[in-house]
Amino acid sequence: MSGLSAMSEAERYEVFDRLQTRMAGVWDAMRRNHDDESVVVVPSITLDELDAGWTGTDMQAYEERFLFMLILLREPRLRMVYVTSMPIAPETVEYYLALLPGAIPSHARARLTLISVNDARPISLSEKLLARPRLLQRIADLVPNRMRSHLVPYNTTERERDLAVSLGIPMYGPDPRLAPLGSKTGSRRLFAELGVPHPLGIENLHTMDNLADAVLGLRAQRPTMDSVIVKLNEGVSGTGNAVVRLKGLPTPGTPRERDEVLQRIREMDVESASTPVDVYLARFAARGGIVEERIVGEDLRSPSVQLRVSPRGEVELMSTHDQLLGGASGQTYLGCVFPAAPEYARVITTHAETIGRRLAATGAIGRFAVDFVVVRDGAGWRAYAIEVNLRRGGTTHPFLTLQYLTDGRYDPDSARFVTPLGQQKHLVATDHFEAEALKGLMPSDVFDIVARHGLHFDQSRQVGVVFHMISCLTELGRLGLTAVGDTAEEADRRYRDACRIVLAEAEQALTEPPLPV
Repeated sequence: MSGLSAMSEAERYEVFDRLQTRMAGVWDAMRRNHDDESVVVVPSITLDELDAGWTGTDMQAYEERFLFMLILLREPRLRMVYVTSMPIAPETVEYYLALLPGAIPSHARARLTLISVNDARPISLSEKLLARPRLLQRIADLVPNRMRSHLVPYNTTERERDLAVSLGIPMYGPDPRLAPLGSKTGSRRLFAELGVPHPLGIENLHTMDNLADAVLGLRAQRPTMDSVIVKLNEGVSGTGNAVVRLKGLPTPGTPRERDEVLQRIREMDVESASTPVDVYLARFAARGGIVEERIVGEDLRSPSVQLRVSPRGEVELMSTHDQLLGGASGQTYLGCVFPAAPEYARVITTHAETIGRRLAATGAIGRFAVDFVVVRDGAGWRAYAIEVNLRRGGTTHPFLTLQYLTDGRYDPDSARFVTPLGQQKHLVATDHFEAEALKGLMPSDVFDIVARHGLHFDQSRQVGVVFHMISCLTELGRLGLTAVGDTAEEADRRYRDACRIVLAEAEQALTEPPLPV
């Protein structure tokens, strides 16, 4: 492990490639429940775009968003190492272990090792680990058999590759060298290559002049276009997007058009409220991006498809979701509804499967998602592929929470999720239940509210609510939750009831008189 710093990039990839050849065997062994099977979870948010605006509390909350993985400890021999920047509150760990179906929480807890770096800086967890070789060695020593262990990251970069190399175990995720396929430019090129419908646009741009020329070209093709979306190549959850308004511009091809377009670019609406236009343009120059027509319509929705490519190269359609978007121009991911509406689910899964087969052919493994925009067109729907997220995303943890708790499966043909007993399930989830009053609650208060109001997940009926991102409650006034019901209406009701009850309790606590001294 100490030799990592002395290795060249080529040597690191040589070792990584050898490790990855073991992943198929690890995958097959997982189904046999061996005594020495283990998984190392490092939910590092290794995304440069997030570093500038995030706090250490944000980072910790997103690392804890992966705690649904603890449900895997229902397998009676599995060992898990779960790594975070800061310690996880014991009551939060108990909350998740109490969800395990058919398992004894204390038995599962004995097979779980929690590792904290004790570093709250808003930088990626992988970077923190790589700076601490002794801690990495301690994690490696916790792996009982490296031939039956693997690393589970949030996304995969060269840092996660280095973690895998340091630990001597394969990584369940796409090769970092495939990252360009998941960029906005790479996504558009992939869609074009496969003949998948996508918005009119131009990719691989960097400068203001590039942007202006691209907008002029788009207007020449579609003069009625009233806005375009600019996207950073590596933007996440819509926060790397900006809208350029085109209404009122001179007729395409007239002398003043270019100057007016440049001015509109300087005045564009950046989705991230904390990012000034000049900072956004500097990032655009450094990282590149695209511009494309903003799809509009009276009935427009933003579904996504989640897929998995196994280490054997098998492509599986895992789920469809209707994304809940908000923010300055309605492009920031807030949550999701599962499954997506059946009237267009089959359309988008057909396109997503085409993309999945192409990614599998490149050697990509792991979970990824394809985002779409669909707009009603008479009696049907037109679908446009928007981007490939070559990583886990905002729809991953709600769906896997449901799947791990129920053992159900999504059927792409019927666009339904069905448990082994034939019961349909639906969910509504968010990472953004936010209110100033929530800062008055401690995590233990949330669990008290859950118990008193019956908001917990009921294993006998397989319905209820699972909370996540609990660690950012007191500082940021924010919670995540996944509400599960037998129907879409029940899931929505449980979601709204949970938000209403928790908020009412928080507001009541702020107005209660102080206890007598």
